[in-house]
Amino acid sequence: MGMFLDSIVPSERYKDIVRTRFFVDKSLMIAELISAVSIDGQKYVCITRPRRFGKSVMADMVAAFFGRTADGAPIFEGLNILSDRKEGRTDGDTSTPAQFGIDKEQVRECMNRYPVVYIDFSEIPERCSCFDEYITRILEGLKEDLSSAYPEIVSDTSKAVWDIMTEIFQKTRQRFVFVFDEWDAAFHMPFISEGDRQEFLRLLKALLKDKAYIEFAYMTGVLPIAKYSSGSEINMFKEYSMAASELYGEYFGFLEKEVDRLFEIYIQTTRIPKISRDDLRFWYDGYYTAVGERLYNPRSVVCALTDNQLKSYWTGSGPYEECYYYIKNNVKDIRDDLVLMVSGEGVKARIQEYAATAARLDTKDQIYSAMVVYGLLTYEDGSGRVFIPNKELMDRFDELLLSKESLGYVYSLARQSEKMLAATLAGDTKIMAQILEFAHDTESPILSYNHETELSALVNLVYLSARDEYRVEREDKAGKGYVDFIFYPQHRRGDALILELKVDGKPEEAIRQIRDKRYVLRFQGKLGEKPKFEGRVLAVGISYDRRMKKHSCRVEEL
Repeated sequence: MGMFLDSIVPSERYKDIVRTRFFVDKSLMIAELISAVSIDGQKYVCITRPRRFGKSVMADMVAAFFGRTADGAPIFEGLNILSDRKEGRTDGDTSTPAQFGIDKEQVRECMNRYPVVYIDFSEIPERCSCFDEYITRILEGLKEDLSSAYPEIVSDTSKAVWDIMTEIFQKTRQRFVFVFDEWDAAFHMPFISEGDRQEFLRLLKALLKDKAYIEFAYMTGVLPIAKYSSGSEINMFKEYSMAASELYGEYFGFLEKEVDRLFEIYIQTTRIPKISRDDLRFWYDGYYTAVGERLYNPRSVVCALTDNQLKSYWTGSGPYEECYYYIKNNVKDIRDDLVLMVSGEGVKARIQEYAATAARLDTKDQIYSAMVVYGLLTYEDGSGRVFIPNKELMDRFDELLLSKESLGYVYSLARQSEKMLAATLAGDTKIMAQILEFAHDTESPILSYNHETELSALVNLVYLSARDEYRVEREDKAGKGYVDFIFYPQHRRGDALILELKVDGKPEEAIRQIRDKRYVLRFQGKLGEKPKFEGRVLAVGISYDRRMKKHSCRVEEL
């Protein structure tokens, strides 16, 4: 067992994952890989997904199954890859390896059969300051592993790794499986130059391309493989992305049925459950496979259920800074779209391939494409629009709007939102109207009130800070010239708001409309039940007279 060759680490990590309470069985991907290699001759597979979508777990699974170091039977015997419909599957799925053109015996023949080279490219040497130190750790470490595993063959470790592996293959006919996790990590390391990146690609080509000693190579990352031309260094890889590729789509992220099952486990095993099924959808849903199936962020779902708490489980420093990184050089073109997306609307975009070597993002489509690749936005193929996926990320965009003065009027209005909420709760319609007049004086295109989406955008922007205390839902598009919102308080004793914005009408009409629709029943609960909310329910009517260019407001307790 070595550091890179035949490492026990992936198997141990995957075994630990399988034992956890909220484990989701994705092992049928192994059958797809076997089919791709043995039937289709596809030896090079690259899976690209946003961060926190289970790429490393799946890399560990692949290494644990094919690797010869540890017995895989105790891990995989109870999983779908070695099950069939007759063996009592608990996940409700009837899929088996047979649907990929292979049977269980073929699967078993592949288990623990190969020497596996497993490299996590995000790991660096201690006190690493240059590319040479980074790549030497990998190449020299792999040479040492090969020398230990094949001492009778490897006598000269001064040779290139690929020459040593070719020699081993010629004398043993032994093929290797390569599993590379976070292949694109080098493109984010501050000490690696553009020239180093090109050298890194050339090394991958020398190690992998057209080598007889490869059984197959499985690679994961966030970024698609850089392609300069048809002669690209590693164009032998077939790439599978979340937005464009149907194959392997179900294995990264959690499907609806998988979250349903996890929620059942959560309810059965949690002493005082604090999370509802709708909460999980609201916070962590919003992504899509290429065939249109909804996907949840897997890490966030598991963390929320484990902690029994809804919150953002983004890790690292300031996710809103990551959002801003992509838009800072194109603020004027992007900020109106940002307001629409923060209000829950989608924005038209042509999603393009975003390469690992892309240094400049000059157009909106390029910016949105990069943000989709990184999981900051989601793309709905049917509508051709990009959206903010869920509350977890919506909160990060809210932080962005509240913190970046360079966003101009968007920042200014967002900063007024705390005053707007306080004035509304106090019934101070004069202050409310003043804030709305300030908003309109910015002369933003979104405040022309020509479309309901613009009305929605205004409400979301001037009440942006309310989302810290409320779940804001848009209720109806039930008629021309008005939009309805309900503000559900996060705390039982908080005041609820029902808001209607009317164009060329009076706020009294908006209040009457709210009463006629009887939205107040949403807060009263069923007959005999204790009301869900104990605070006031306020009807908020806001009108805009286009001829007079004037806002009027009214607040009444229902």
